[in-house]
Amino acid sequence: MNPGFYIILLAQFLSALADNALLFTAIALLRDMEAPSWHDPLLQWFFVISYIILAPFVGSFADAFPKGRVMFVSNAIKFVGSTAMVFGMPPLFAYGIVGIGAAAYSPAKYGILTEYLPQEMLVKANGWMEGSTVMAIVLGTVIGAILPGINIQVAMIVITAFYMLAAIFNIYIPKVPIDHKLTKKNPIYLISDFWHSFKALWKDAQGRVSLAVTTLFWGVAATLRFVVLAWAGFALNFNQEQSTYMMVVVAIGIAFGSIAAARMIKLEESVKVLPVGIVVGVLVISMIFITNWILACVLLLLIGALSGYLVVPLNALLQHRGHQLIGAGHSIAVQNFNENLGIAALISIYTVMVKADIEINYIIVAFGLFVSISMSGIYKLYQAQKSSAKII
Repeated sequence: MNPGFYIILLAQFLSALADNALLFTAIALLRDMEAPSWHDPLLQWFFVISYIILAPFVGSFADAFPKGRVMFVSNAIKFVGSTAMVFGMPPLFAYGIVGIGAAAYSPAKYGILTEYLPQEMLVKANGWMEGSTVMAIVLGTVIGAILPGINIQVAMIVITAFYMLAAIFNIYIPKVPIDHKLTKKNPIYLISDFWHSFKALWKDAQGRVSLAVTTLFWGVAATLRFVVLAWAGFALNFNQEQSTYMMVVVAIGIAFGSIAAARMIKLEESVKVLPVGIVVGVLVISMIFITNWILACVLLLLIGALSGYLVVPLNALLQHRGHQLIGAGHSIAVQNFNENLGIAALISIYTVMVKADIEINYIIVAFGLFVSISMSGIYKLYQAQKSSAKII
C-alpha cells in the first residue's frame, strides 16, 4: 500500500470515530433529557434515512467530482450537524444532519479504492478499511461512554474537533481520474440513472448474492448495537456505561475477523464464506443463555469475528462487480441504499418491539432466527446459481 492509501484510511478513521462517539453521546444526551427508551434506536433511523433518500444523487455526485473533494464537503456537513448539537439542536435532528454528510461521504470513501488500487489489492484494502472502521467504532464507543459521564458539552466539542481534523486530511487525498462522469445533471435523469444502476447490480449473479449479504449484515449490525445494550442491562445487570463497553467487544471481534478475511480470502473465493452467516444467527440466539459477563465477552467476540470474516470479502466482491458494471460511486450508492433500507427496516421493527415492551430475550431469538433463515436462503440462491453455471 502506498502513502496515498493511508491518507484515505486515516481520514476515514477520524470521520468514523466521530460518527460513533457522537451516537453514544447523543444517547447519553437523550438519557439526560429523560426521553423514552425507544428514542435510542430512532437516532440510528434519523441517521440512515438520508442514505435512502439521497441514494440516487450521491453516487453520481461522487463519480462526477474528485472523490477527495467530495469527502471534504461531506465531512463539512457532518461538522455542521455536530456543531448544531453542541448549540442545542435536538439530538435526533442534529444526528440526522450528520447522516446527510455520511450518505455523501460513503460512495466516495469506498469508490476511491477501486479507482486508486489494482483489483488484486481490493480485498486487502477492504480489510484495512473495515478494520480501521471497526477500531474507530471501538475508540468512538469508549469516548462515547467516558466523556459524556464527565461533561456532555465537552464530549460534543471534542467530537466536532475530530470532524474538523478528518476534513484536513481529506484535502490531501490523492486525486484520481473522474470515473463515469455524468452527461446530464437534472434530478429526473439522476433518478433514472440510479434505477438503471440498481437493476444492473441486482441482475448480476455475483452482485445479487454479495448485495443481499451486505444488506442483511449492516441491518443486523446496526440493530445489534441496541440489542446488546438492552441485553447487557437485562442479563448482566450492567449500567449504561458498562453496557456500552460490550459493543467494544463486538467491534474488536469484527476487527479480527476483517483482518483474517483480508489475509485468507481471495476475491474470486468471496462467496465461500456464506455459511458463516448461518452460524452467526445461531450464536446470537445463544445470548439468552448467558448471564456471566466473561462468557458474554467470549460470545460477543466470536459473533463479531465471524461477522467481519463474512462481510469483508463480499464487500470487496460487490465493489469489484459494481465498478465493472456501473462505476464505483454508483455502485456504492446502490449498496448504501439497500444496506440502509435494511437498517431502517430492522431498526423500525426493533423500535416497535421495544415500545411494545417485548422482553429482550424474545427479541434476541427472533433476531437470531431471522439472520440464520435469511442467510440459509441466500446460500441456497448461490448454490442454485452455481449449479446453473451463473457463478463460477
